[in-house]
Amino acid sequence: MPDDTSADRSLLARLHRGFIPIEDLANLLAAFAIMALMILGVLQIVLRTVFNTPIGGYIDLVELSMASMAFLGAAYTQRIGSHVRMELVVGSLRGRALWLLEAFGAAVAMFIIGVLIYYSYGHFMRAYTLGDTTIDAEYVTWPSKLLVPIAFSIWWIRLALQFIGAVRLFIYPHATPIGVVITKDAAEQAQDEIHEVMGDDVDFSNPEDES
Repeated sequence: MPDDTSADRSLLARLHRGFIPIEDLANLLAAFAIMALMILGVLQIVLRTVFNTPIGGYIDLVELSMASMAFLGAAYTQRIGSHVRMELVVGSLRGRALWLLEAFGAAVAMFIIGVLIYYSYGHFMRAYTLGDTTIDAEYVTWPSKLLVPIAFSIWWIRLALQFIGAVRLFIYPHATPIGVVITKDAAEQAQDEIHEVMGDDVDFSNPEDES
């Protein structure tokens, strides 16, 4: 059984911590894309309604932004366990059975995302080679299509880390969890969200903090 005191210095732990900034950056870019689209939408409404001068190629810009908003945050969401999960089954399992199921789920997801990486990269190459553009404003589409295999690759790496982490816990059930999603009940999730908003100094045992 591995020494838990050295878990934070293991290769898996270093890869897990080292990959977090990449996921956070991708998620931040997705958030900026959403904010930019909201601002663009407001400008479109104001310019079209007040000045009768809509933004040229607005629909095309919306279409091109979909890839960044839909996929860049996928790895971050995978890391914090916010994707749709069948926790009715997972939440009832403990020990090796739980980590075996988690490893199986990660392996299946790795296969599916791997297939999507292959085909999405093919779509990007075709768009880049043919000089594909949008219909209206004729913006080039390959930068948007390139984001898809990049985002999926980041997601695949996160899944690989979770797969290795689950296999490790299947072999050593009492080891410190690294790189895996820990299932929490509703109360624990709510407490984590409060800590995230209000800070780590909140003491729930102190009535003054609750107010």
